[in-house]
Amino acid sequence: MIKPKVGRMFLATCVGSFFILILYFQNNSRSASEQISGQNSLSVKSGRSPLQTLQENDQLEQSAVHATLQGRRGLLEETCHSHTHKRRVLGPEDLRHLIVDDKHKLLYCYVPKVACTNWKRVMMVLTGEGRYREPLAIPANEAHVAGNLRSLSEYTTAEINKRLRTYLKFVFVREPFERLVSAYRNKFTRSYNTAFHKRYGTKIIRRHRADPQAEALKKGNDVSFEEFVYYLVDPQTQKEEPFNEHWERVHSLCHPCLIHYDVVGKYETLAQDSRYILKLAGAEGEVKFPATSKSTRTTGDLAAKFFDNISPFYQKKLFNLYRMDFLLFNYSVPAYLKLR
Repeated sequence: MIKPKVGRMFLATCVGSFFILILYFQNNSRSASEQISGQNSLSVKSGRSPLQTLQENDQLEQSAVHATLQGRRGLLEETCHSHTHKRRVLGPEDLRHLIVDDKHKLLYCYVPKVACTNWKRVMMVLTGEGRYREPLAIPANEAHVAGNLRSLSEYTTAEINKRLRTYLKFVFVREPFERLVSAYRNKFTRSYNTAFHKRYGTKIIRRHRADPQAEALKKGNDVSFEEFVYYLVDPQTQKEEPFNEHWERVHSLCHPCLIHYDVVGKYETLAQDSRYILKLAGAEGEVKFPATSKSTRTTGDLAAKFFDNISPFYQKKLFNLYRMDFLLFNYSVPAYLKLR
């Protein structure tokens, strides 16, 4: 449970009251629903919230999808129980990636490079009171403007606890190294991303390139993937500042061992998982998740090529850095890695 504020900190523990409370509401769905009072009217025809619909498994058409997602949730809980033992505190920064839809009672933790632009567009349609109708009509940059969507960190402690108890919480994840290579390609190989080149590229080149040219130090626009890996595994990097959200680990962005996610969608099954969530929310008539037709998306085969020049020593260090994401979300060790 997130207890009363001490300054601006929310007290929550991984194995303590916070995690137990969320599990209580999952495993005791009827008693939990009886305790929820003063609910707003929902778009779900049955009158149940998305979380109640999920808990009761009310004649869902996509039963195979439901079973798959149920398995993911169970595996996540088991892995959290096996690998996380430390208690810790949740602060406002820990909740800022959780987007709130009060109308449909949804909490979405966005993860960059996992279709988060399109999911933010969908959330803008759902929360926009008719201002938006078609997700793809919303410019990508507008989807990321602070203030267009509400973060859970903006609510009071009591409001946060209520939403964590009663709203459907979902997150989308992706094979960790495909996501990492996608982030590198987007932020360091595209000429238009000058802000990232200046902010991170110049630092990476200064620290991890022997005899850099003056122009490279000034522009930071030609960082190699190998240099990017050196930057990530350098202990000094995270001592200076947290990872940027585009390459931060999912477990650090969304805290899946502290916050009980009801649905863990995957990039690999994006379309069906997205339909499932919108059906739970009773919103399938309001909005359709945009179909993706990207021919330039980062695949496993493409990621493998980027690792060709990474030595086994640095491959292992990088894998250890992202190991929890592989474990929590049941991704296999990539065959192209040389970890022995």
